[in-house]
Amino acid sequence: MPARRPVPVRIQDWKEVYPSASDSLVREQATRCMDCGVPFCHDGCPLGNRIPDWNDLVRTGNWDFALESLHATNNFPEFTGRLCPAPCEAACVLSIAGGESVTIKQIEVSIADRFGYQPQPSPAKSGRTVGIVGSGPAGLAAAQQLARAGHAVTVYERDDAIGGLLRYGIPDFKLEKEHIDRRVAQLEAEGVTLRTGVNVTDLSQLQHDAILLATGALRGRDVTTPGRSLPGIHLAMEHLTQSNRFVAFGETPTITAAGKHVLIIGGGDTGADCLGVAHRQGAASVTQLDRYPLPPSARAEEHDPWPTWPWILRSYPAHEEGGERVFAVAVQEFLGTQKIEAVRLTDVVVSNRVATPVAGTSRVIPVDLVLLAIGFAGTDPLVELTAQGTVACGEDWQTASPGVFVAGDAHRGASLIVWAIAEGRAAAASIHAYLGGAGSLPAPVTPSSRPLVAA
Repeated sequence: MPARRPVPVRIQDWKEVYPSASDSLVREQATRCMDCGVPFCHDGCPLGNRIPDWNDLVRTGNWDFALESLHATNNFPEFTGRLCPAPCEAACVLSIAGGESVTIKQIEVSIADRFGYQPQPSPAKSGRTVGIVGSGPAGLAAAQQLARAGHAVTVYERDDAIGGLLRYGIPDFKLEKEHIDRRVAQLEAEGVTLRTGVNVTDLSQLQHDAILLATGALRGRDVTTPGRSLPGIHLAMEHLTQSNRFVAFGETPTITAAGKHVLIIGGGDTGADCLGVAHRQGAASVTQLDRYPLPPSARAEEHDPWPTWPWILRSYPAHEEGGERVFAVAVQEFLGTQKIEAVRLTDVVVSNRVATPVAGTSRVIPVDLVLLAIGFAGTDPLVELTAQGTVACGEDWQTASPGVFVAGDAHRGASLIVWAIAEGRAAAASIHAYLGGAGSLPAPVTPSSRPLVAA
């Protein structure tokens, strides 16, 4: 496992948990990759990253060629190397029979951080224009591909800075924002026009030869539990956005864990992000609830045979910083008069996603702040949405509206950054063909592809 900064040190700031690894350690891990017979890691990667290829290049000290190999399939390896849960590592041959996977993410981010990113502007312009709504990883990946193919690309972002969820949803201790800024500078040098503070509510606002919807799936899933209207209960993203704006601009958050007993409902990535933020804000205590039972600590081959993504207990760096995790429980009632003061919990049994309370297990715990981190309900309705709140498309990524395409979480629902980049690249290839562009762009996935990992 890659080294982490000491807990007492890192909870005093917002800097990344993982320090840079030494070249010798990275090359040692890359060399381990050569012990593999038939690799499955790139099959486990939605981007189809050529993992053994760039590991071999790192092993032999050819870092510049390793970066070329990375960029051949992935526009932003510095993002995925920090944020992807690494289904590639679960598919590593060396992990069979309980062995330790090669630390693929660590190698990836080490390659990406070693160099600056040289702009690659197109030598010839196509005369066609593309508008991209949303500046998250799907939108930016598509923008880069299309700009390099010669199209005039404009990205529209409703926030005041480019990056989407990466900018204001992911805490700095996972992704410091200088990495986004470096890519923004590269994209601008490649001719991409980036417009912030533009909230596209009607596609007739845009005049382009093609449009890509890359708006994400940020509508937070809520609950109807009795007492939900009490002050002090918030969607997780409200908390995370305010925290990120505090780090970026010093804006005082109105939702803070400082001195409070915090309850986080939801056991996934977003819940862990809230946990890390609560520690850094000085929470008095933090409890994280998960309605599902405690997962096993190791892969159960009879249920999740290698190289599939296993259901196991995943602990994030935030979990070693403090707090309590409680499994197989659910909130039955929020309690309080003028604000949230406590919650009533029971143990639950989950079947077909329905949680049934266990009789005789009711208890009350005091809380001052509740954060709902139970997933996302869909995207903005710029075109007709499916029952799941997403945008449907054909095999060419085109929606029912001619010339309007979709990619990323707006299409598949909340998922992984690797899927967002992969879909952005694939949609860019279809847009390029739709515009009559010469040659072809890489298209690694199709709309029918399903994620290996749920968000």
